[in-house]
Amino acid sequence: MDKSRYNGIEWNTNLVQIARNKGLNVLQGDLNKDMAYPDQSYKCIFGLSVLEHLLNPCKYLRECYRCLEKEGVLVILTPNISTYFTAALILAGKMPSSGPHPDSDALLKHEELFKVSHESLQPDTETDTPVHRHLVVFSFQVLKSYLSMLGFEGIRGYGYGLYPFPNFMQKPLEKIDPYHCHQMVFVARK
Repeated sequence: MDKSRYNGIEWNTNLVQIARNKGLNVLQGDLNKDMAYPDQSYKCIFGLSVLEHLLNPCKYLRECYRCLEKEGVLVILTPNISTYFTAALILAGKMPSSGPHPDSDALLKHEELFKVSHESLQPDTETDTPVHRHLVVFSFQVLKSYLSMLGFEGIRGYGYGLYPFPNFMQKPLEKIDPYHCHQMVFVARK
């Protein structure tokens, strides 16, 4: 693999150094701001489990569009806010969470928050830039519409995980109703 053909952006300076020590071309940066790359400089941009952790995910998507060359491809993996599970929790008076919130410890003690992340996930509620906190979570339809508004074409969206349905039912249900799955993947062309 020719590592010089790939670039990355990471906000954590320690992780940037680890990547560089492995010969990877990773810059320290904030994806809420302009990317340090020229217009139309990439054939493909991956944003895997990134969008939901940004204060300004729309700016990030605009920057992706700017940095992609003509016919370039964007691949986004992100959670979906419009799930049946989320709606059921809200109707039950609970606040759904796929990761710690700034005050999640207090909310969990009073059972106001329903934590769906795995118990092994280390909470980081006291840090300024929490790794696991989801700040903005799009719905399937809104993300698809926004990508179209930016000028992306050939937008294909896929949904994964329709909880609380049992595993044997998930594959067929994901194909029937990707709009309410927990995770969504979008592939779009500039």
